Parts: sequence; structure tokens; C-alpha cells
Amino acid sequence: MNILGIDTSCDETAAAVVADGKKILSNIVASQVDLHQKYGGIVPELASRKHVESINYIIDQAVTDAGISFDEIGAIAVTNRPGLIGALLVGLSAAKSIAYCYNLPFMGINHIEGHVYANFMAHDNLPFPNICLTVAGGHTLLIEVHAGWKYSLLGTTQDDAAGEAYDKVSQYLGLGFPGGRIIDEYASKGKDTAIGFPRPLLNSGDYQFSFSGLKTAVRYYVDKAGEKLPPIEDIAASFQTAVVDVLVQKTIRAAKEKNAKAITLTGGVAANSQLRQTMHQAGVEIGVEVYYPPIQLCTDNAAMIAGIGYHKYREGLRDGLDLNAYATASIA
Repeated sequence: MNILGIDTSCDETAAAVVADGKKILSNIVASQVDLHQKYGGIVPELASRKHVESINYIIDQAVTDAGISFDEIGAIAVTNRPGLIGALLVGLSAAKSIAYCYNLPFMGINHIEGHVYANFMAHDNLPFPNICLTVAGGHTLLIEVHAGWKYSLLGTTQDDAAGEAYDKVSQYLGLGFPGGRIIDEYASKGKDTAIGFPRPLLNSGDYQFSFSGLKTAVRYYVDKAGEKLPPIEDIAASFQTAVVDVLVQKTIRAAKEKNAKAITLTGGVAANSQLRQTMHQAGVEIGVEVYYPPIQLCTDNAAMIAGIGYHKYREGLRDGLDLNAYATASIA
């Protein structure tokens, strides 16, 4: 069964066609990085307007590249939560229009659940229960994933997401946007013990995260150092190691306490090389396998939405044309 997936939750206009929840026939993503770069972050109104300009072309390209017609689509899965409300409404409106015109069933999908599912598209027979660390520009969550696509939310960020902290620190250092890839590149050439940045909530005894204070610590350090500022590479490496230490230690503790059979990483920050390597090594030390998707399934995309949409369809989920979009939503 072919599912058309649509995702416009943030600044990527994405559409994909996936067969039977696994086989990716097409996966089209139109980035808006160039549009938002000069602002150092996503401007919601600009993102929404760009989605309006792009959505029809991206959907057409996804169907064409899949080598099928709209008549061969069985259902539509569209992100309707959480995300930028104006951006979400563009994709949701497009999905409703196609569903109405072709008399197709359609389903609203939680964007976070799509990220969680990305690992199941890339790896066969992932065991349950597993601990999923979802880290992106707008989200940082620790989730226990059970068979049957049931979830227990263990912890989330109390302020900034890890990806947001990367973007802001990159901006402070004058390195550009988006910050994740840039900081990772600079960090690979720096000394991560050069500066003792804080590890917020590392020993809090729970699974909550906080990155606002770390972001601010970097800013204060840069302002105070003035002309005596050490190499940017050292600042980037010290910051990144602080983030990775918190993410990895909390995830590993959850895996041990919950007797997880696997650890999965997902979301844009899951593409970070140090996070992947450190989590893998930590997993080896406790005897738990660590999985992560290929880069193209880490960042926002519609293939993951179509993939989990297939399973939701088989479970009987159907939504009406009155379905709304929601800026916030829990996965559990």
C-alpha cells in the first residue's frame, strides 16, 4: 500500500511516498536554510509563506519520482502536531484537499512519532522496549518505546532544545546557521577540556533536560573573554562535549533502569558525529545496541510520516476534514 506523507512542521517542505511502511519510493525535502540564515533562526511567518509557494510542487515531485499516479495512493499521512502552527496548516490544508479530491483516507500524525519511527525504516527487527532519544532544533525528549507503537515519555527539555542551543551558540560565535553541523565541524578540531562549561541537570536524578543555562554560560564566557578569547574550536568542542555528556548519561541511565533492549537516536541532532560515537561506546559498555537512522532520515522529512502512517492506517486511524493543527502535543 502506498502512503503519501506530507510534513511542513518547521522550515522544510517535505513530501514522500512509502510502500507498506518501509520501502521509500520518493522522499523530497525543500530546505529553507538560505531564507532564514541571515536571521540566525527560523522566522515562522517567512517559513509559512515559503511552504505555500512550494507545497504543490513538492507533492507533485514526490508522486512523480515514486513512479506512480495519485490514483495509486492508498492514504495520506500528514504532520498536524507539534510544530509552527502556520507552517503545519499549509501541509494539513494540502493533505485535506488531495484527500477530498481523490476520496482518500487521511491521518494526522505526531511529528515526534515520525522521528521515532525513522529508525524502524532503517533497521529490521528493532527490539522492544527501547529507549529513544529524540534531539532536534525544537525537541529534546527521552521516550520508552513499546511494541504496538505505545510510548512512555520519560523526560523532556524544561527550556531550550539541544538543537536550539546549538543554533544560538553558533550565532554567538559568528559561525552561521544552522548551528548543529557547523559546531560539530569546529568541535572536531578543538580541545573539549579547554573550558569547563556546566552540565545542566546531569545529576538531577530524573530524565529532564535543560540547555538554556549552558547556552547562556557560553555567551557570558565569550563576552568576558574579550580579546583573550581562546580558539573558537576549543569553545565549540567544550560546549558540544557538555551537551553530549548530558544526553548520553541520561539515556544510558534510562536504558539500565528500564532494562531496555536497545537505544535509538533520532532527530536532526542525531546526525552529530560525537553524539553517535559517544552513545555507541556507552552502549557497548552496558551491552545495549545503539541504532540511528541515515542522515536523510534524521532531519525533518515526510518518509517517516508516511511510514508510521501506514501502521496507523492498519490500526484503523482515520481523521475527518475538520482535523486541526496544534503547536504543542505530547507523544504519550
